[in-house]
Amino acid sequence: MDWLEATFGVKKPIIGMCHFAALPGDPDYDEAAGLQAVVERARTDLRALQDGGIDAVMFSNEFSLPYLTKVEPITSIAMARVIAELYPDISVPFGVNVLWDGMASIELAKATDARFVREIYTGVYASDFGLWDTDVGAAARHRRSLGAQDVRLLFNIVPEAARYLGQRDVADIARSTVFNAKPDGLCVSGLTAGAETDTEVLQVVKQAVGDTPVFVNTGVNAANVKDQLAIADGAVVGTFFKVDGVFENPTDRERTAALMQAVTELRGTR
Repeated sequence: MDWLEATFGVKKPIIGMCHFAALPGDPDYDEAAGLQAVVERARTDLRALQDGGIDAVMFSNEFSLPYLTKVEPITSIAMARVIAELYPDISVPFGVNVLWDGMASIELAKATDARFVREIYTGVYASDFGLWDTDVGAAARHRRSLGAQDVRLLFNIVPEAARYLGQRDVADIARSTVFNAKPDGLCVSGLTAGAETDTEVLQVVKQAVGDTPVFVNTGVNAANVKDQLAIADGAVVGTFFKVDGVFENPTDRERTAALMQAVTELRGTR
């Protein structure tokens, strides 16, 4: 787990999500406002997260609904444009997530000097977005061909809105993923963004993979953060940081600061 502290500078890092508004090509893209409006919304959210004391940020095209499992080139290009404009304002380690395209996520990370990505790299899933079929061997080779070995890969092994195809329990999935694919970390999620992650599932995964870092990926809030971080090695938080805890709303600095204060207190007791 040395890479966690080397990357984030703290134990139990909290990664705050900076959700990009719909991008060119997305069904909900605001043509009238244009891409600059996406940049300014992201800048406001980024500042709220950083002012609230977040450990790291992950940029994601969260409002590109419904998602593609292989994105169109314009999505990654637009995300790179937004991140480039935000670059002078970024003061914490950052990662990227091009939903739901693992190859594009690695490419965007390399192009923007992101430190980590989160995506689905192993398994086959039936989902709301169709059948997700992965090729982790190709992803690993693509990462190497780009010279992106220093980009840390967080594998989501319990993706939202999807179910693993096959008769395997989550402990077996976690163990074989670590053995065969050597992820830098695993992410465990609830049903959707903002949905609480089952602590029993989180515990099973953590016990199965030993020293491999495990992140709780959805549903962390002020009420459950102590229990979740008693198991997980870090957390990815998005919805709780929004105004009134509503997914579609802008990021709220005060909510961010309140959760980060609770996390700081937790770290002091360990």
